[in-house]
Amino acid sequence: MKKTSRKKLIIVIIAIVLIISGGAFFALNGGSPAPSYATESVRRGDIENSVLANGMLQASKLVSVGAQASGQIINLPVALGQQVKQGELISQIDSLTQQNTLKEALASLTSNEAQYRAKQAQINLAQQEFNRQKAMLADNASSKADYESAQATLLVYLAELDQLKAQQEQVKLSVESAQLNLGYTTIKAPMDGMVVYTAVTVGQTVNSSQSTPTIVELADLTKMTVKAQISEADVIKVKPGQAVYFTILGQPKKAFQRDLTRH
Repeated sequence: MKKTSRKKLIIVIIAIVLIISGGAFFALNGGSPAPSYATESVRRGDIENSVLANGMLQASKLVSVGAQASGQIINLPVALGQQVKQGELISQIDSLTQQNTLKEALASLTSNEAQYRAKQAQINLAQQEFNRQKAMLADNASSKADYESAQATLLVYLAELDQLKAQQEQVKLSVESAQLNLGYTTIKAPMDGMVVYTAVTVGQTVNSSQSTPTIVELADLTKMTVKAQISEADVIKVKPGQAVYFTILGQPKKAFQRDLTRH
């Protein structure tokens, strides 16, 4: 009886140990979730061979509007970011000097025209005197000296008239130049666009004697250009007319489709 009781006790102890070990195993491993795998159905598609390059988005047309006249800026009605139309006022330079130059040129032209008319009157009288002396000489009623004197006077007056005529052309050119310089003091937009840069302020003096100072820069933003440099290894993979796309920092998830061109 004692041997049988001892065997039963050993069996019970072994069973208890197995139960405890099994419970510990399931406690440690039974609660862990099964691993999950990402799957995708197999399908046919295109493989994209990409050529990546960084670039800069620029306006297709950028114009520097400069001053062709020297003087003080007295009006600058445009501001950075403003949209302007062709012919709209960009800036006004003080035109007092140019106005005075034009007045002087006009006064010289008026004086020249008056001298020209006076000389024509002298020529008319000299022509009459010459004709009279010529007729009298034919009738032996005048001396040859008087005839030659009348002829010389007429020729001198005609030469002086030619000189006044040449001066008149020069004065007219001076008037046109003065008018042109006066027009340069009013600076207008050469095209439609946005003001992307202003170089001067009201009260500032610009000097155009050596170079053309920039007043503003206008950009046509209706058409943009992306300028990018492609590595030498990738140049052979691209060609003009090829479809490309680009993204910008403000909209990194939006692709803009365009065609590739060479510059």
